[in-house]
Amino acid sequence: MARNKTLADLGDIDLYERLNEAKEELFNLRFQLLTGQLENHSRLGQVKKDVARIQTELRTREIDSAEEIEINEEVVE
Repeated sequence: MARNKTLADLGDIDLYERLNEAKEELFNLRFQLLTGQLENHSRLGQVKKDVARIQTELRTREIDSAEEIEINEEVVE
């Protein structure tokens, strides 16, 4: 999975697509863990971190846009 620099370069739609893919992979890995088929246990942790990284980037963008709207409203007043 991409690191923060690469995630910052992606658009919102791409981030949501990657988030959905990572969540789906996490679901499948958890299912494999429960059935005893999971061979690479470290992948579970990696995917969890990837989900967190993507969610952090999306939240950062949300906060930045909210702050930008506040600033624009102050300028208009």
